[in-house]
Amino acid sequence: MKLGVLFSGGKDSTLAMHLAEKHHEISCLLSMKSENDESYMFHTPNIGITELQAEALDIPLLTGFTAGEKELELADLKDLIENAVELFGIEGIVTGAVGSVYQASRVQKICAELGLWCFNPLWQFDQIELLEKLVNEKYEIIISSIAAYPLDQNWLGRKIDSKAISELKVLQDKYKLHPAGEGGECDSLVLNAPMFKRKIKISEYEKEYSNHAGVFIVKEADLK
Repeated sequence: MKLGVLFSGGKDSTLAMHLAEKHHEISCLLSMKSENDESYMFHTPNIGITELQAEALDIPLLTGFTAGEKELELADLKDLIENAVELFGIEGIVTGAVGSVYQASRVQKICAELGLWCFNPLWQFDQIELLEKLVNEKYEIIISSIAAYPLDQNWLGRKIDSKAISELKVLQDKYKLHPAGEGGECDSLVLNAPMFKRKIKISEYEKEYSNHAGVFIVKEADLK
């Protein structure tokens, strides 16, 4: 089946694509650029890096734009998906949804309206197991934003590895933190993955941080 992937450049959408391509054809990636950093639907930190990731994957990328107003942004997403149907003949959409009923239900509704299959290969995946799978599969991932106590600026740009997972597990037990960020605690950025033909190298960045919330902003990056 020909599928399009809702792609943010983070760990979940990248792993979902990886799982989906084992049995289906990935025809295109679909990314939404939102003017609202607090978008209910869309990942916003470093969304522009999806262009490099698409090049590294050698998969066409379609980009949509939205003001990011709650519920209204869904019409912009539907337009983007319809464009993918027209250009690539996709028959379904892959999402990286793990536990967000809000996001998953809305994408499913759009797919139902367009007669498309909605595939959520990570749905209800245990979050620690998800992180361990990524490390075991040799993904190179950094944390691109944080928005929860007790995470601090030292987590911004930090690589997700076995040590980081162990620390996140402790925070999960102590503070009920969602270790994979399913409560909005953090976002991620994939720099390398088994499907990448080239790796993303960051040459310039900056951090913005205040009161347990912050963003790792990639200023310049290229393919290695």
